[in-house]
Order: sequence, then structure tokens, then C-alpha cells
Amino acid sequence: MSKTPGLHEIQSMPEEEKFVWLSKDVILTFHEQALMKYGGLHGVRDEGLLESALARPQNLAAYENKDVFECAAAYAYGIAKNHPFVDANKRTALFSCYAFLKRNGQYLKAPPDECVVMMVALASGKASEADFAAWLRKHSTKQK
Repeated sequence: MSKTPGLHEIQSMPEEEKFVWLSKDVILTFHEQALMKYGGLHGVRDEGLLESALARPQNLAAYENKDVFECAAAYAYGIAKNHPFVDANKRTALFSCYAFLKRNGQYLKAPPDECVVMMVALASGKASEADFAAWLRKHSTKQK
């Protein structure tokens, strides 16, 4: 029987183990769902760019001690800017960001239209990754 870690064990865990990460299969599912709901072209344009976008948040947590909002922003930034998919990169980035926050005890409560505006700003360079993380922090609440 496995023992649930106590507070001391959690505090002494490496930062990358404190988060529940999104797998590549989950991201690919989000991409397919975005295409089914909103339309667009199917396919991964560049596997290496997808892998890079998925590794980035974990590297930031491990080597720069980033928080959950900075890691969620890194998922969004990596997917939106790397453009690993033929289409629906921003939608997949937003779904991934939302899911990462949710899996890690946060709920993004911003209105959908504001989420779209912020995602477009991030993808176009009008908002930085740090700006996006600050926006996530401001518009999220802890899940009960």
C-alpha cells in the first residue's frame, strides 16, 4: 500500500514533481477537440516543436523554480509561438493552459472572450509570457 506524502515530503520534493504535467497524448486530444468544435486543418506540422513546447514548462519548474501560473503560461506560449500544429495552435494552447491549471488546483475564471484576447496577444507578441502568467494569476482561484 502506498503512503500519501505528508507536508514535509511535499516541501522537499523537487519542483518538477509538485506539478501534474500534461502528456503529449493529452495535448493531441485537445488539438483534435479544438478542430472538431471550431474546424481547421488536421495534423502536426513539426513533432520537434511540439516536444519542445511540452518540455519547456518542466524545464522552467526544474531549473528556474517557476510557479503554476508561470508553467501554465509556458505551455500556452510554447504551443502558440512554436506553431507545432497545422492549425488550431492558439486554441490548443489555451485548452492546455486551462487544463494544466485545473490539474494543479487552480481554476481560470476569466470570461471566454477575454481568454481569446489574451491568447491572441500572447501569440502575436503584444503580451509577453510574463504578462500572460500575471493575467492567469489575477484571473484564477484555488479549486475547492
